[in-house]
Amino acid sequence: MIVVDTNIIGYLYLSGEWTAQAEEALKRDANWTAPLLWRSEMRSVLLSYVRKGILRLEDAQQIMDEATALMRAREYEVISSEVLRLASGSKCSAYDCEFVALAEDLSVPLVTVDRQVIGEFPEIAVSLQEFIEA
Repeated sequence: MIVVDTNIIGYLYLSGEWTAQAEEALKRDANWTAPLLWRSEMRSVLLSYVRKGILRLEDAQQIMDEATALMRAREYEVISSEVLRLASGSKCSAYDCEFVALAEDLSVPLVTVDRQVIGEFPEIAVSLQEFIEA
């Protein structure tokens, strides 16, 4: 089991420089988890693609449905006091610290491409590249 941030989930469905690595991470460990926040973040990403004309609304809806199915039953609420503790002791946003808090709570790694999160929480956060090379 690993915690993945929204970027990793998005890379599975939105072709980009990290898509192949996200697919490889899923092969290595298909038990992905995330805080419920990932849904809102993913919807924002998809909406930005729709507004830029990169995706049609119907495609964005399909991607969201597929991503939701992937993450079903592996989404968690996080403890606000833990998120605030982590955020106040770092330069990361409360949003980012939701993923860190979940990884800490589950005692599993957080896989991300966010360099700031990796730098602030090296004991729990691991880069996508490092995860697939391990």
